[in-house]
Amino acid sequence: MAMILNEIAKAVKPGVTTKELNELAIELIFAHGAKPAFLGYNDFPAALCASVNEAIVHSPPSGDKLKEGDIVGLDLGILYPHKDCSGCFLVNNCSPDKKTNGLYTDMAITVPVGKINKQTQNLIDVTRRALEIGLEQVKPGNHIGDIGFAIQKYVEKENGFSVIRNLVGHGVGREVHEPPNIPNFGKPGEGPEIKAGMTLAIEPMVALGGHELAQSPDGHGWETKDKSITAHFEQTIAVTEKGYEILTKE
Repeated sequence: MAMILNEIAKAVKPGVTTKELNELAIELIFAHGAKPAFLGYNDFPAALCASVNEAIVHSPPSGDKLKEGDIVGLDLGILYPHKDCSGCFLVNNCSPDKKTNGLYTDMAITVPVGKINKQTQNLIDVTRRALEIGLEQVKPGNHIGDIGFAIQKYVEKENGFSVIRNLVGHGVGREVHEPPNIPNFGKPGEGPEIKAGMTLAIEPMVALGGHELAQSPDGHGWETKDKSITAHFEQTIAVTEKGYEILTKE
């Protein structure tokens, strides 16, 4: 998973379109023996979500060229491994089936397009670190609220940014999205208990300005109402007896 997403990130540069990044994503996914999780899921038209600047998540790729100073969130889901089409949401090919040959994983990173300013780089760095801080709370006996509390405290109280309220992380595995919901805010000790064997997608979503969102014109994505830029990082993890293991890494 990380190998695929990192290869896509290397292709990000001024003048490239997110449509071209999606084509690369599809090529790499199939080359690694996987299948796209997002293509056709809830009528999404692509394998890659590519959200630029104020767009936070779920933006379908377009023919618009990336510009110097932009940032783009690359969000990818795959089914791996696969032997037939069972369980894949590939358009006009398969139908969802919980009895898959593989499992779903979900991962996101935010990358700069050429040179970016210090404030934008700080937003990326804080969001990446917020994911690490959230992961530190993942251990049996803790609660989902412990993850959100740690992320929100670091992002808002310590750095002055905003966590997105109405989009959340989630369980993942047999399906693309499973319980429990994992908000990036919360109170210690609240929410479902974290137990060994869970597979979770932890994903801080952070805005430079306010947290309120509006539906993007494309009808799939979301963007900040105040048009402030955003960043997004995500890993799929398995909860172990002593903590967690990241499943989406090289």
